[in-house]
Amino acid sequence: MTKKPLDKITAHYRNKISGGLLKVNVPEWDLDIYYRPSNTLQEESRMIELTQKGKTVEALVETLIIRARNEDGTKMFKLADKGTFMQEVDPQILIRVCGDMNAQSEDETVENAIKN
Repeated sequence: MTKKPLDKITAHYRNKISGGLLKVNVPEWDLDIYYRPSNTLQEESRMIELTQKGKTVEALVETLIIRARNEDGTKMFKLADKGTFMQEVDPQILIRVCGDMNAQSEDETVENAIKN
């Protein structure tokens, strides 16, 4: 039986997020942050919405909260941590970490495209 187009699309996404986690080391925080190379459209939508409203820093904070995982894949932070991030975290480090996560995710996508 031939797969429906939507089945192929969702299978691709499930395959993409079921792969290994990527890692960013943050020496200033003495921390390794693990993350998946992709987000859901719902998560992306929230970050884009904040950015379009001029809330770039808030979008970065939510990006980290949504993406950051422990080595075992469990979420590292909760949305309730947002206030602490907004007021008690070095913004330069946060910007660098989110940038590194995005760059590595793009590298991973390019690398997979080259393999296929």
